[in-house]
Amino acid sequence: MPRFRILDDLDPRGRRVLVRVDFNVPMQDGEVTDATRIERAATTLRELLEKGGRVIAISHFGRPKGRREPSMSLAPIAPVLARVLGTEVTFAEDCIGEPAERVVAALGDGGIALLENLRFHAGEEKNDPAFADALAALGEVYVNDAFSCSHRAHASVTGLPARLPAYAGRLLEAEITALEKALGGAKRPAAALIGGAKVSTKLAVLENLLERIDLLILGGGMANTFLAARGTDVGRSLCEHEMLDTARRISARAEAGGTELLLPSDGVVATEFRAHVETRIVPVEAVAPEEMILDIGPETVRRIGERLGRCHTLLWNGPLGAFEVPPFDRGTVEVARIAAGLTGRGDLETVAGGGDTVAALARAGVLERFSYVSTAGGAFLEWLEGRTLPGIAALETAAARVSS
Repeated sequence: MPRFRILDDLDPRGRRVLVRVDFNVPMQDGEVTDATRIERAATTLRELLEKGGRVIAISHFGRPKGRREPSMSLAPIAPVLARVLGTEVTFAEDCIGEPAERVVAALGDGGIALLENLRFHAGEEKNDPAFADALAALGEVYVNDAFSCSHRAHASVTGLPARLPAYAGRLLEAEITALEKALGGAKRPAAALIGGAKVSTKLAVLENLLERIDLLILGGGMANTFLAARGTDVGRSLCEHEMLDTARRISARAEAGGTELLLPSDGVVATEFRAHVETRIVPVEAVAPEEMILDIGPETVRRIGERLGRCHTLLWNGPLGAFEVPPFDRGTVEVARIAAGLTGRGDLETVAGGGDTVAALARAGVLERFSYVSTAGGAFLEWLEGRTLPGIAALETAAARVSS
């Protein structure tokens, strides 16, 4: 566990607590369409409120590029947050200056305010010292509960913990604990299932994982590149032919390190990529020149299930096929249900993350059946790459200042 302070170390009673949350939620016509991130943040917010803290929630929404954009206001989120928490939420029309100061000054113990979009100010993404100072002046304590934003060196992520006593919220704490367990302290044998379109976007992930796992399962378009690198003709399938040497190098590293590399042995193919198109299931060696591999086949599903049955840990990032378009979601759904079943029996610890991954697991109906599912996108991927996240480093630095 990283050396940062958590809520167990904080008595928030009567103190103004700035909480960095991620309320960058799906919205349509001014209405929140998926409140998952708000509901997850509620654990930390509710704990601080129940302990008598004066809570000030801060977040970005969208990419307004330092300008006030009414369509990107956090105002519609305030009533949703109030409903989730079961308490009144006051909204401030700015995140700094007189509007924010007035709302914050009116907070009593156990009260909560939501401030306007941080990114309405260019200083947020620039980590401008003056903007960070203005934010810090609103609070006495800082809590980061936005792992999904912790890969950004923004004012609300790295500037505030440099200015205020800093702590990790429950969501961020749980995220780091789950990822550390899956990557650094995984119960072996450990597997990683990595899918997606391109090897190039996951190259750093693959290289970082190789020495930490016993089984690497590849799916999606990137699997086609590895198949082509072995001499398989994948027809018109998505394939990065310029990455064939890289795929061979990764395969050689896996073999040398004793990591089993599992590629599709059969696939669902079609001549067009559209919903409910005519398909056939063939061994990967039998793909016709005009066909595309768009999902793994039943034999590959069976092989993955059999291998996972021997493992104790699974880290999942990315779908196994073009899951957005039926029937090419079937392979991902079936493997997800196998993994969820093993998790339910206590045989497999499952940690998953990434936007497409969350959507795929939701389609399979297993989101709540995995050990941990991260809603973080870029931060989750950078963690898998082994990179230091600025927001986590800032919390560690803040804790070190206190202990020194």
